[in-house]
Amino acid sequence: YGLSTPSSEQFRCISLIDKAKGYGMEGVQIDGNNLLTVYDTIRGVRDYCIKNKKPFLIEAQTFRMRGHEEASGTKYVPASLFELWEKKDPVKNFEQYLASAGVINEEGISTIREEIRVRIDQELELASQTSPVVADTAAELADLFAPVPAREHIIDNSAAGFVSETSRELRLIDAIKEGLHQSMGKHEKLVLMGQDIAEYGGAFKITDGFLAAFGKDRVRNTPLCESAILGAALGLSLEGYKSMVEMQFADFVSVGFNQIVNNLAKIHYRWGQNADVVVRMPSGGGVGAGPFHSQSTEAWFVHTPGLKVVYPSTPMDAKGLMIAAINDPNPVMFFEHKGLYRSISGPVPEEYYEVEIGKARMVKEGTDLSVITYGSGVHWATDYAALHPGISLDILDLRTLLPLDYDAIRASVERTGKVIVLHEDSLTGGIGGEIAAWIAEHCFDQLDAPVMRCASLDTPIPFSIELEKNYMANSRLGETVEKLLAY
Repeated sequence: YGLSTPSSEQFRCISLIDKAKGYGMEGVQIDGNNLLTVYDTIRGVRDYCIKNKKPFLIEAQTFRMRGHEEASGTKYVPASLFELWEKKDPVKNFEQYLASAGVINEEGISTIREEIRVRIDQELELASQTSPVVADTAAELADLFAPVPAREHIIDNSAAGFVSETSRELRLIDAIKEGLHQSMGKHEKLVLMGQDIAEYGGAFKITDGFLAAFGKDRVRNTPLCESAILGAALGLSLEGYKSMVEMQFADFVSVGFNQIVNNLAKIHYRWGQNADVVVRMPSGGGVGAGPFHSQSTEAWFVHTPGLKVVYPSTPMDAKGLMIAAINDPNPVMFFEHKGLYRSISGPVPEEYYEVEIGKARMVKEGTDLSVITYGSGVHWATDYAALHPGISLDILDLRTLLPLDYDAIRASVERTGKVIVLHEDSLTGGIGGEIAAWIAEHCFDQLDAPVMRCASLDTPIPFSIELEKNYMANSRLGETVEKLLAY
């Protein structure tokens, strides 16, 4: 049974071990209430797994003699089943086995039972004497993330006009690839996983050549099962590895949502365990790919405590943030705009370096109006500024969406007093609403007008190029700027 649904209504195979064949595994069904059978089986299977380096499925049949929880009761279970499994009580049967074998007598059994009862009573007494937990907000927030090691290769390019002497021009896609390649060389225990990332090099060819350079153990094709990929990444983290998981498209992450928001995001808060996983998210529209290959899903994860969310807009930031994300012992959602992969290029230092997670970049200082944005929005804003030299735009590239750089946001608001939060995601529930609320709450005295949002329509993304153009936020940027300037 689950809570109340019998296994016969949950799957159609006769036994759970029948499922092993579908995964190329060996399997065996045993009486899970027979301690000797369980012991002998586990010992043999352990030796098999070590020798053959393969998994093995054991279906150990047992029975829950009480409800799933106190409220559910057991009325849904036939009385005959209780009678059958009562005869298989593992404690009673093992006692009888030991007694019949002359290992222990009735007095010895009674002594063991009394020792166990005393131990339980002692633990209950200890628990009852424990002082109540006293809430400490600062401590609670501090438990959310694992400490980040001291950085040795930080480049601070947050100010407008930053130039590196070792830079050369790279496309966004090549910068991501270089950051990932250098990280593979730096971390021997970094493993890449995803659909078609090995021989094929990934849907966008970012891992092309990685298989030859780093081998099949570290560059691994996976089945079409995002939840399994992410679960495996978490398992590797538990064993001291680092993982990069590629979602072929960010839209597909919904299949692995539970692993991210309930496991990766919560594990450090729950018991101090690192979740050393980077999830690459090829995202965004503008390329005519329709509603299932174009979504902007960042707001899903910005709402989840325990995750870090980054979204670079330039090649320099893409490489530096990729390296920083891999070095960070916490789970990082790494968004990459597909439309920017091969359409933009920029200076990227050759060396191994990091861009600090949680620090925004000043693209252009201005006095008339602030545009706070990220990803494709940075390029929409800079293109608009170039076409309208008479308007002094202050453009802030957030780069990190969780945690936000509130100091940089405040400084931009103070320079202009008028703010547009621009993003490609839909308007309702987008991160723009959170940023606008924070500005209204903390910078009200510096505002000369209401904070405005410029975002995409609250509809699925159309396939038609003309409909998609109308869907995208940049089609309304000029109108929003004019409205705010006139306020």
